[in-house]
Amino acid sequence: METALYAPVKAFLEARGFAVKGEVRGCDVVAVKADAKLLVIAELKLGLSMELLLQATDRMAMADEVWLAVPATRKGRDQDRRAHRLCRMMGVGLLAVTLSTGRVAVLADPGPFRLGLAGRKRSRLMAEFAKRQGDPTPGGGRGRAIMTAYRQAALALAGKLRDGPARPRDLKAVAPDAGKILYRNVYGWFARPATGLYALAPEGEAALAAWLAEAALTG
Repeated sequence: METALYAPVKAFLEARGFAVKGEVRGCDVVAVKADAKLLVIAELKLGLSMELLLQATDRMAMADEVWLAVPATRKGRDQDRRAHRLCRMMGVGLLAVTLSTGRVAVLADPGPFRLGLAGRKRSRLMAEFAKRQGDPTPGGGRGRAIMTAYRQAALALAGKLRDGPARPRDLKAVAPDAGKILYRNVYGWFARPATGLYALAPEGEAALAAWLAEAALTG
């Protein structure tokens, strides 16, 4: 029961210098530090959920700090780093309580938080957006191949090689990274009949036909 969380959370807040009482005007836990005029509210739940996060937003209008407390698990939502990040973004504290021992672990601190930009991921996202020609794949699709900029370049090379074998330097007008794409041959579309010379493999012919058909259906 949620009441099993109360004693450990109360001890946690008392250790921080608060006077603590339970079930005050609909709040599971209310803690006050009179000398600093600080009011803290903690809500106790058996699991982290959207309803609990919504409840936290209501409590934030009344309290200086809001904490959410849930039982500690091994693989539950309380262990999800995305949940920790969300709580920090909201300015809500998150506690995981080990019921067998009463140990309280702070998973996220309450207070102002600014999400730092993931520089490498951001640059990759921007690069893919810039390189991709047109808008070939509708958003929200699942279970289907995505027409990435890399796949577009590989298909362009495959189309050019239909005219016959060629060397990478002769294909740079089609794809600036022609040499890397042909050498890596990620999709298995290309054959190498001689050193430095590339041709279209049967798999490449099949891929061209399949993607042309897909474009006809979605276009």
